[in-house]
Amino acid sequence: MKKIRRIMVACDFSEYSKEALKYAAKLAEVLKSDLIVVNVINKRDVEAVQMAAMVSGVISEAAFIKDRMENRSEGIDKLLEEISATHLPIKKVIKIGVPFHELIKAVKDKLADIVIMGPKGRSNLAGILFGSTAEKMFRHCPVPLLSVRANQHESIWDR
Repeated sequence: MKKIRRIMVACDFSEYSKEALKYAAKLAEVLKSDLIVVNVINKRDVEAVQMAAMVSGVISEAAFIKDRMENRSEGIDKLLEEISATHLPIKKVIKIGVPFHELIKAVKDKLADIVIMGPKGRSNLAGILFGSTAEKMFRHCPVPLLSVRANQHESIWDR
């Protein structure tokens, strides 16, 4: 079996992704692996701001993206502190685009050996109509993918 050196975790700040991050951090600690935390700013949100900016001129696309990237980076740092994982070798990756496509690109770009994510993310109508990011990842991810449900990280490590 191939040694797991890089563990990628998808983080959309839902409760599911927090559980996945806890699990991934514990696994990274046990395996002495690097942890790659990936967040994707949805392209639809950026396009909506573009339209609003054109109409109102209140916020520019560049200002929106800069603000979102800073907020997401700080959010990841906060989660890592909450789960006591700041001592691990961690790489934060924040991308803009279609979440499924950007996660697959990140797997390849960062040479992830495994992906850990929640079974669901933030609920929205598009996910219901077109299939969730998690479902698409299960079908197309080029490396093993582990789905973590609530509190799974506690039971497996306490055995």
